[in-house]
Amino acid sequence: MADPQAPPEPSSEPDDAVLPQRGLTLRMLGDRLGLSTATISLALRDSPLVAEATRDRVRAFAEEIGYVANRSAASLRTARTNMVGVVVHDVVNPYFAEIFRALEAALNAQSLAIMICNHADDVGRQRTFVETLMQHRADGLIMCPAAGTSESEVLRIVRTGLPFVMICRDVGDIGVPVVRGDDFAGGLALTRHLIAMGHRRIAFVGGRRLTSAGHERHAGYVEAHREAGLAVDPALDIAEAMTQRDGRDAAPALLALGPRPTAIFAFNDLVAFGLMSALRRARIEPGRDMAVAGYDDTDGAAWTTPSLTSVHNVPEEIGQRAAALLKDQIAGIAGRPERILIEPILRVRESTRPA
Repeated sequence: MADPQAPPEPSSEPDDAVLPQRGLTLRMLGDRLGLSTATISLALRDSPLVAEATRDRVRAFAEEIGYVANRSAASLRTARTNMVGVVVHDVVNPYFAEIFRALEAALNAQSLAIMICNHADDVGRQRTFVETLMQHRADGLIMCPAAGTSESEVLRIVRTGLPFVMICRDVGDIGVPVVRGDDFAGGLALTRHLIAMGHRRIAFVGGRRLTSAGHERHAGYVEAHREAGLAVDPALDIAEAMTQRDGRDAAPALLALGPRPTAIFAFNDLVAFGLMSALRRARIEPGRDMAVAGYDDTDGAAWTTPSLTSVHNVPEEIGQRAAALLKDQIAGIAGRPERILIEPILRVRESTRPA
């Protein structure tokens, strides 16, 4: 019969096998390594205050037993979560994928992870996401505001003190950092190009005019007509189209006009791709029979047949500069809010031949 006062038999299992794989704490790691929780914490953050050999030993042991830092607990101590929200209206649009790629690279270099939300131009959905970010003590927000976002809605975010940068769209002039392409300049340059190619009936398809991007690209289109002494035919203006399906749906109305347009300025490349598909189905060859131009110069625009004339809207630079502005706010070194307009680049290809 075993002696109840005798010490327990040593386990035949290795020590690590009896450690729980969930709920591990700094104290548990400290107990196993004979170190204080403060030393463990500093070592896991790669602090130079801890000897390199100790840091290596702590990190190796933490990795071996599956320790993951409790960011929620850490955020209560440091008021940081290393999480940033990014909210746009259409995550399917490849243009935003290119912005995400640039943002992620820049933010990851600062040990910041991103959470992405697609608000689908629904202000209520946008507000819910922002409130969720605040509840989870996110470090910052990068937002392409939904159509119809009011100045008061933006100021509501600003007053919380959450570091905040807007991209791609403006909402008034209310002292919020903004990084976006110059949509008026891009719309003007593209329309001037179509007019220089001899086109006089130029349709404008797409864009939500409640947004700065939709309004300003269209304004550039109108200004180029005014410069050339040309009237804008309201029948050639189809608002709100944003997707390939919208482009396909817009084509029959344009083809039913007499006379038809000889060129189409699509609000973005997705709308242009949809239009080109619908024109082909109607036995009208884009580029040869009717010029088609897009906007954003997304991946693939140069490889369509015909290759698509488009306005390169600098997604990499927008992402990098927005991340830099947000980083400065998080670090508490931001100065006066900047409004950065980046000049887009017109890339002329086969889809806009002379009339």
